Amino acid sequence: PFHEFAHAFTAVKLGDPTPRLEGRYTLNPFVHIDPFGAILIYLVGFGWARPVRWNPRNITVDFRLGSILVAIAGPFSNLLLATLSLVLIRLFFDPRGMFANALGGPDSMVAVWGLNLLYFFADINVLLFVFNLLPIPPLDGSHVLFALLPPGNRQLFYTLAQFGTPLIFLIVFLAPQIIRVPTTWVMETLMQVFLF
Repeated sequence: PFHEFAHAFTAVKLGDPTPRLEGRYTLNPFVHIDPFGAILIYLVGFGWARPVRWNPRNITVDFRLGSILVAIAGPFSNLLLATLSLVLIRLFFDPRGMFANALGGPDSMVAVWGLNLLYFFADINVLLFVFNLLPIPPLDGSHVLFALLPPGNRQLFYTLAQFGTPLIFLIVFLAPQIIRVPTTWVMETLMQVFLF
């Protein structure tokens, strides 16, 4: 919901009321659920939400810049959530943190559970950040790519869009290192900045 709301928020702030009019300007997860994507998350651990629609004719900045800003808002919201999670780890679980003993000490069950949950939350959000920046339709990275390419690449976009979903499934299930390697690098960098 936070990822999709970030797209909606950015589009609205750029002057397009479409996400608000369609009820997508909210953090309510039920508004953003795609039924098939949700079922796949449950079955295979991989799925998607319903994309936020917006109208580039309504924005108050250059179309290409607007496309990039709306597209990257979602992945960067995931990066923000990961960063927030690591900051909470530093505050609540690091001996130098101001609330380090607030959960009954580092060895309590609550502390261990909370620490694991926050690490997992950070890791999954970094993974979503990296995954969504892949330049494959319908992922956010494809909108950035085509906003940066010279005009006249519409056919290339349609060709990639036709094979985008199968290509994503191939990467996820046959070449996950394409996602996991940069995810590990980003996660380790964030941990160096916020935990050490």
